[in-house]
Amino acid sequence: MKKPKIVFYGIKYFPSRGGTSRVAENIISQLKDRYDITILCYKNKQANTHMDGVKVVEFSQWPGGSIGALLYFLKSALYLKFKKFDLIHVHKIDAAFFLPLFRSKTKIIATSHESAYLRDKWSSVEKWYLRRAEKIFLNSDATLTCISNPLTKIYNNGSEVKNVTYIPNGITIKDDYKEKEANELLKKYQLQEGEYYFFAARRIMKTKGCHTMLEALDKLQFKGKIVIAGDLSHAKEYVADLKDKYKHLNVIYPGYIGDLPLLLTLIKKARLFIFPSETEGMSIMLLEAASTQTPIVASDIKENKEVFNDEHLTFFEDQNSEDLAQQIKLIEANSDMTAQKAKSAFTHIKTKYDWANIANSYDQTYQQTIKH
Repeated sequence: MKKPKIVFYGIKYFPSRGGTSRVAENIISQLKDRYDITILCYKNKQANTHMDGVKVVEFSQWPGGSIGALLYFLKSALYLKFKKFDLIHVHKIDAAFFLPLFRSKTKIIATSHESAYLRDKWSSVEKWYLRRAEKIFLNSDATLTCISNPLTKIYNNGSEVKNVTYIPNGITIKDDYKEKEANELLKKYQLQEGEYYFFAARRIMKTKGCHTMLEALDKLQFKGKIVIAGDLSHAKEYVADLKDKYKHLNVIYPGYIGDLPLLLTLIKKARLFIFPSETEGMSIMLLEAASTQTPIVASDIKENKEVFNDEHLTFFEDQNSEDLAQQIKLIEANSDMTAQKAKSAFTHIKTKYDWANIANSYDQTYQQTIKH
């Protein structure tokens, strides 16, 4: 039987670099034997050989940050306009801006990963574009899904908006750690297993909350080492301010760690994972951190509390460094309880957020959309 042809549009990186590309990669990994899958992405030496049974169409990465990304989305949308697929799966609100370019009879699923204009990194023009793209998304003829339950509720409570289906992100738990490489990195930065605090994000920007974390640790007069892993180039002034204001703290900035097994090994060896983000869709990073069974303290934003509760990790009041400091003190004073929470978080994500089950939801949505 001939497999339906599906193309993934709106993804930049394959292999993934976290975030949206990690979501798409996991869906593809689970469903590639059921569908004839093509993914559009930036040129990469590993792209064509990264995953067996997946076709890759590569485009040059345009310079210019968001303008370059916009041109990439436009060029790949024009490519799709003249190709025939049974279904196009559009990822990210910013890519949804180009939905009107697709053929009227094309079957489309569009997935929102967050209201991206809430991020501080965008200019006023870029935020206008993202708001406009979200309106196009909501008013399109596509089958609409969203990875965030709180955001799905906002969409569905809007006037004249058709139903948006909530399909969460997931986690594929593997005992896939890189001990040798992690130990080499620890040695490089003179870090000891079980003694450092860890923060990780794709990009370091204000809405990720690093300043709240460092302010809290400063209040505690923390003498240990803090690792902040993430791309430092997207908010250079913000990063420079952090480095200057908290230069008396022992902070290490290794940059973005794209090797997921290595990143998870470093989190696994940390004393505490701190997740002070101010806005999220549904954080893959938080799920991945929980998979290592390292204790976590996280902001109490609704997107985090939708996935976890007080039995799984410790919450602090969003953007409140004083409360974060108090919660860290409690964690350090109650190591047995904290370790039990970490075990509960692991069991929780393994039971409720396994990618194999979540991929079945996408499979059903694909089939229904193709047949409709």
